[in-house]
Order: sequence, then C-alpha cells, then structure tokens
Amino acid sequence: MIRVLLADDEELIRDALAALLDLEPDLEVVARAGDGRAAVEAALAHRPDVAVVDLQMPFVDGLEVTAELARVLPSCAVVILTGRGRPPHLQQALHAGAKGFLPKGSPGGTLADVIRRVHAGSRWVDPALAADALAAPPCPLTQRELEVLRLSEFGTPVAEIASRTSLSAGTVRNHLSAAVAKLGVANRGEAFQLAHEHGWL
Repeated sequence: MIRVLLADDEELIRDALAALLDLEPDLEVVARAGDGRAAVEAALAHRPDVAVVDLQMPFVDGLEVTAELARVLPSCAVVILTGRGRPPHLQQALHAGAKGFLPKGSPGGTLADVIRRVHAGSRWVDPALAADALAAPPCPLTQRELEVLRLSEFGTPVAEIASRTSLSAGTVRNHLSAAVAKLGVANRGEAFQLAHEHGWL
C-alpha cells in the first residue's frame, strides 16, 4: 500500500480526493490537513509515502510545505495540486523538491497514476504546464524591484515601503519606476497586477 497525505484548505476538495483515492486498491489515505502547518505535523505523525499538497493554503503555502518535507521527511514524495498553476509556480515547486505538479482540473484517474509514479521515484508534470513553462518569458525585474513592488500591493505609501526595506524614499520610487518601465505598464498598480498574474511575486 502507498500511504498518502492530503492537504488542501477546502474540505470539500479534501473529502472528494480522499473518496477518489479510496477506490484504488493500492492507495491508502492516512491523514488529511486543512493548512500547511497541519500538513507538516500530519506528515511527521503519519509518515506518508506521498503527500498531495495544494499550492495555496493558509499559514504555510504548498511550496513551503514541500521544502519543509524535503528537509524533515525526505522519504515522502510531494505532489503539488493547483487550481491555477503558472510557469514560475512550477519552477518554484520543482526547486522546493516537488516530484509532481498537477492541475486540479485533471481527469480523476490521473492523480492516482501520478501518486504511483512519484512513489516509484519518477517525476510527473502536467504536459500543458510544462509547455507553458518552456515558453514563458523570464521575469525582467530584479529581486529588489520585486520586493518593493510586492510591498506596494495595496497602494502602500512610498515612505512606508522605504521604512520596511531600509531604503530611502527616492530609491523606492526609482525601483517602482523601473518596474513600471520594464513591464511596459502605466503605473505601479498595473505593474503589481501583471507581475502577480505571471507568478513573479
């Protein structure tokens, strides 16, 4: 039997996945978790062979869960499930140690097959997401520009961003202007939106 942990913040999704996997004779759901912290705790308590983890969860997201499990329970292969995967998410998941990356809209039998594959030591990435990742443009922003742009999400004043980053207000304005120019948009709100849509934040 392949022991499986399910981690998703939506109970209906968790229960539906558990019911689907319970139909498989070689898979056993040994634990369920509704957030990232609970997922890591459940993995340590139940020692699953495979953890199926939602990308976006409260407290600790799926990428952080993946990295933590790679550190504290390396025998557990992680499959990331996502409602809307983007190329940077796929790259980040693989760098964090995920062995599989699967959209939630995949056919029902695909998840069981992916669990078996990663348990056997293979990797599996949804072909459409892999193709998108190969064709995706790289992020043109520096890490500092991304940091400043991330902090500007809710129209945060430049002075507050400067205080949080230990930069001068002029430097913050320069980083925001550079981000706007590099992304070819009209203002920092549009820059934030575009960077968010591409998964760069």
